[in-house]
Amino acid sequence: MANISISLCMIVKNEEDTLAACLTSVGEVADEIIIIDTGSTDKTKQIAASFTDHVYDFEWIDDFAAARNFAFSKATKDYILWLDADDIVTKENKQKILALKKTLPTDVDSVMMSYHLSFDERGNPSFSSRRNRLVKREKNFRWIGFVHEYLEVWGNILQSDIAIVHKKEKVHNDRNLRIYEKALESGHSFSPRDKYYFANECKDHGLHERAIEWYQKFLDEGKGWSEDNIQACGKMSDCLIQTKEWLPAIRSCLKSFEYDTPRGENCCRLGSIYLQRHDYERAIFWYKLATQVDLPETKSPFIERSSYTWLPHLQLCLCYDRVGKQSEANKHNELAAEFVPNHPAVLYNRKYFEDLEGK
Repeated sequence: MANISISLCMIVKNEEDTLAACLTSVGEVADEIIIIDTGSTDKTKQIAASFTDHVYDFEWIDDFAAARNFAFSKATKDYILWLDADDIVTKENKQKILALKKTLPTDVDSVMMSYHLSFDERGNPSFSSRRNRLVKREKNFRWIGFVHEYLEVWGNILQSDIAIVHKKEKVHNDRNLRIYEKALESGHSFSPRDKYYFANECKDHGLHERAIEWYQKFLDEGKGWSEDNIQACGKMSDCLIQTKEWLPAIRSCLKSFEYDTPRGENCCRLGSIYLQRHDYERAIFWYKLATQVDLPETKSPFIERSSYTWLPHLQLCLCYDRVGKQSEANKHNELAAEFVPNHPAVLYNRKYFEDLEGK
């Protein structure tokens, strides 16, 4: 079995602070590096040119998929690996990819990899997703979506244990929101996915009422992917919580159960709602359920691991203390400590219970 060759394809703009680290981390993996610059005004292009001769300009047209498809069109190797400039391939994962290059069956069309977006105090991933990260060039897979684009993939997909680490450096801006607003003004027809991600952008910018409106449009249409439906229910609940609309927030969380078994994230949201309303018994019920449901690793590409591990235990500690059950509260604090032993809340609670015993 011959080694596969890999083209690394990236789109960049003003990434002088992160690009070198990204390309250095993946250098041994890529047989070819394709960099598409969409209008940098800093040293991004000079940095890119120090790693590859394949640096191309692309006139920005408010369309991420168009830029990524242009990048893919320049690739010449067997498979295409795509990254963003603030992504890193760790040494461990680089070795896994190098090993994969020697063993990947030629009938594999795409390799799924984890995408670690945040980490806990122990360095373990706390929020991750899954992406089709390495794809066969000859399949001509296409990117779809002018914002929050996705790679449309089919065929033989390999689920790997390889992970890409996201090292976000840039401050969140309103670029994507502005692109969506411009598209709306021009009469652009929004797909179900566009509706969902536009609602996300509104939520991220504190436009809670508008986010609720678009989450509702997305859900009412009934054409969304089930995992996006679940996420939309939870995020709409977050917006309703912000506006103190408690019953609609509860209904939104419960609606997520129409699409699959309960998820820890929405159980914790329900627990939080009842906790804020001082309904501790019902808060305890939902936080307990969060500790009992399985991680949906084979179902969902989006997992907030804290909602299945330490977070509900910390909240159970608080709830049990409020109802006068300090022994049970202490037990849940120690269960949280198994996951996050140095969390400030865990340490504070320990001192609190020690002081109680000393009285």
